[in-house]
Amino acid sequence: MLNDPQFTYFLFFGITITIACLAAVIVLKMRAIKQLRSTVNNLKRSLDEMDEQAKLIVRTDIELNKAQEELDKKIGELYALQKLSREITTTLEESQIFQKIGSAELGELGFEKAFAFLWEAKGFKLRLSLGYETSNLQRVITMINSEALYSEIITKAQVLSSASLSKQNPQLKEKICRVFDVYSFVITPILPKEANKGFLFVGTKNAGTFISAGDEELIAILANQLGQAMDNAKLFENTWRAQQDLENKVTERTNELTLALNEVKNISRRKTNFISSVSHELRTPLTSIKGYASILLAGKLGEVPQEVHERLEKINKHSDELVHMVNDLLDIARIESGKVIMNKESVDLKQISEEVSDLMSVQLKEKGILFSSNIAQEAKDVFADRGQIARVFINLIGNASKFTPSGGKISVNIRKLYNFAQIDISDTGCGISQEAQEKIFEEFYRVDNAVNQQVKGTGLGLSLVKHIIEAHGGKIWIKSEPGAGSTFSFTIPLAI
Repeated sequence: MLNDPQFTYFLFFGITITIACLAAVIVLKMRAIKQLRSTVNNLKRSLDEMDEQAKLIVRTDIELNKAQEELDKKIGELYALQKLSREITTTLEESQIFQKIGSAELGELGFEKAFAFLWEAKGFKLRLSLGYETSNLQRVITMINSEALYSEIITKAQVLSSASLSKQNPQLKEKICRVFDVYSFVITPILPKEANKGFLFVGTKNAGTFISAGDEELIAILANQLGQAMDNAKLFENTWRAQQDLENKVTERTNELTLALNEVKNISRRKTNFISSVSHELRTPLTSIKGYASILLAGKLGEVPQEVHERLEKINKHSDELVHMVNDLLDIARIESGKVIMNKESVDLKQISEEVSDLMSVQLKEKGILFSSNIAQEAKDVFADRGQIARVFINLIGNASKFTPSGGKISVNIRKLYNFAQIDISDTGCGISQEAQEKIFEEFYRVDNAVNQQVKGTGLGLSLVKHIIEAHGGKIWIKSEPGAGSTFSFTIPLAI
């Protein structure tokens, strides 16, 4: 059977098919193995990438935590700086400014040691010391005053720190660390515009503390705040001293003015007493002169020649003028001394104005002066002494008629002004200069003009008017321009 060709053929065909199937299976498995290897490689690469990403995330998280810690630290320091700045600016005394910096505030800024020095006439003077024993202070002060470095910090306005000096000048850094017994430090100038300049030193013995640019800027801001506070204190001190000097000068001037015023009052009182005394003394001889002149004029001692009669009339006329002047002087003196009692009552100003115009009607008609009045109903009744107010009207209208040329006008206007009646007596006369207006109410003052050169007067009328008005609690003033007439105005309390 084995020699049977047909059997051999089928056997060979079967083996071939089997081998082919095995080959196909092997190829398929090889492909599967290749795919699995590719998948494994991909997974390996993915795992490697994930590992790198995980490491990156861890590193990033560490850095973020570190940055967060730094940020929290900076925020805390900024809050501490803000609080410290607020405390510093609450005082206006230079001696208390540095006392506002305490160990707690300094610790919040990341330091435990501090010095503040200000330059004065003979060197640096200590203004702040924190974290140092008293026994070491003199050594530090001596070292600072013996080194030019600290003066240069002020003149060059430079900030030094252990971080910057580590690269630029390690020897200087080590020297400063030994002097101040610290591991890290910042030195910044204090540069006020008006007060004494100096520098602020802060440091720490903590070896793990790293001084950054932010720390330098923070301490520089604190030093700037100190400088501004010192300037404010200096300005306040200067202002306070100026105020004290001003108050002292005001007190001195007030005392001088009080003495001068008392002296003026004494002089015025002596003047008033003198005028009153002299006036009384003048009355007696004037009465005698006028009496004898009247007897002679009446011819009781015999007939008097015409020439003598004319001279006696002049004597009589001038005696009347002297009596009028003496009476005015006596009235002024009495009013000034308060001896005149004003019999105040409700007075009708309209009636007084009409009576005065009737009294002076002849004088006004002779010059052809037009007289008018405009009196408001609510202002016609005042609380005053009728006789004294009548004298005021007579004086002012008389003056107006004297200085108003023929064909002119005089008007009386009365209106209500709060609780007063304001009386304006206006004329179209020659007017009064500004210089004369300032003196016109003074005793014996007469305006230098053509009218006064022709008409005699005592210069007491307006002074008497002013005293009467003021005795009633009113005021008097004038408005005038040369060639444009004058208006005399005064106020009297209304009768309520």
